[in-house]
Amino acid sequence: MARIRNRRKPVSEMNVVPYIDVMLVLLVIFMVTAPMLNQGVKVDLPQVSSETLPQDNSAVILTISIKADKTYFWTTGTEVDVDTVQDKAVSLTDMIKAARAILATNAQQGKKVQVYVRADKKVDYGSVMSAMGGLQQAGVTDVGLITEAP
Repeated sequence: MARIRNRRKPVSEMNVVPYIDVMLVLLVIFMVTAPMLNQGVKVDLPQVSSETLPQDNSAVILTISIKADKTYFWTTGTEVDVDTVQDKAVSLTDMIKAARAILATNAQQGKKVQVYVRADKKVDYGSVMSAMGGLQQAGVTDVGLITEAP
């Protein structure tokens, strides 16, 4: 009678348990550090219940922020971005020049620009209207106002 021996064959599969542990540790690190990376302009928006505006996904979005001390900040991108600051203008005339340059650059590339204004609730109505008038002088025809939901 022939004897059959049970031999252990070498395992040729990859052990993924250590990789899963490393991935979970990295996930926890990113989850802890992500809230600390918020940058932007602190604007205390008025709380108003309103409907969202329709957005053209192919358009470039220019978000202008007005702080309580009447300084202007703006950012451009593919969506409304209130967390980052791309550039700063000290006065209304600087903001108008920058908006005019952004509109001209995107018009040369054949892109439409949607403009949104967000202002601190301590900024007076006249300052917001003068900013919107300046945007109109720069060639902006449609302006959306950003509020915070109550």
